[in-house]
Amino acid sequence: MKRLVRWVGYLLFAVVSLIAAAWAFGAVWFDGPFEDADKIVAALVACAFALALLFVRPFWRKLGAVALLFGGVLLWWLTIKPTEDRAWQPDVARRAWADIHDDEITLHDVRNCDYHTETDYTPRWETRVVHLSKLTGVDLAIDFWGSPWIAHPIASFQFADSLPVAMSIETRKAIGQSYSALRGFYRQYELIYIPADERDVIRLRTNYRGEEVYLYRTTVSAERARAIFLEYLKHLNELHERPEFYNAVTDNCTTNIRVANIAAAGGKAPPWNWRILLNGKGDELLYQRSVIDRSLPFTELKARSLINVRAKAAGASPDFSQLIRVGLPLCGTEAQ
Repeated sequence: MKRLVRWVGYLLFAVVSLIAAAWAFGAVWFDGPFEDADKIVAALVACAFALALLFVRPFWRKLGAVALLFGGVLLWWLTIKPTEDRAWQPDVARRAWADIHDDEITLHDVRNCDYHTETDYTPRWETRVVHLSKLTGVDLAIDFWGSPWIAHPIASFQFADSLPVAMSIETRKAIGQSYSALRGFYRQYELIYIPADERDVIRLRTNYRGEEVYLYRTTVSAERARAIFLEYLKHLNELHERPEFYNAVTDNCTTNIRVANIAAAGGKAPPWNWRILLNGKGDELLYQRSVIDRSLPFTELKARSLINVRAKAAGASPDFSQLIRVGLPLCGTEAQ
């Protein structure tokens, strides 16, 4: 039994060490300060891990050597700071912010680009004034851009006297960058909150990128929706003053939505579920937890919530937000 425990311990150490070595290699490869020599230094880091694992004895020295290598790379990596001094892509060139005066909220640099194709567009930024007391609820758009296991959620806040304000949490990319899931684990992209017209962030995905977008009405009360909206605006303003990096695991669209919801609920977090990480199945989780409408079986609700056909028919219509909701069932709070 002792031998078995020892071998299990060695195996676990080997797996963790390989993961640490792979991460450290990627950190230097992608984020290194050596420019053309980054790949060479990354290879040297990998060789150092290999030498430590293969030749350092006894086990405790091996453990210390691996920890020292990983810790050194991690401490350096944490010193990398985001900066505003980059040539940003036009659609993320501006960081929005909000002026909050009691009930009146002024949103600056709300994005509403005029798209001709996915890459051919006229950047357009607007100032919008909304009133918190007129916020009636929040809808959730879920965008599938690749794998059915991974999606991009967009919260859309509904107002009784004005157009919805969609909030998309994305990577802020510099000119020449494209999104890479692997690079998302490192300090390649900054995090950006984009308040936008639905004709921008939703129509871009349905009409020009050809991605599948499902729009769900939620059962969130007006009071809770207002609290969530304020949490979004709080982080929006924080990022305007102090930028931070996006991370595919720890600081992404889904984790930020979860944090906003927890804060709005007074710190009370719902139970963890694997579908929070693999968020392409997040709509199933929300259905089970009665966060989205349950008047229909889930398969039927999802089929009716696919808005691509309606979005393409609506085009750039001023009634875009209303037209894409035709046929969606009323949620419990609206139906009452």
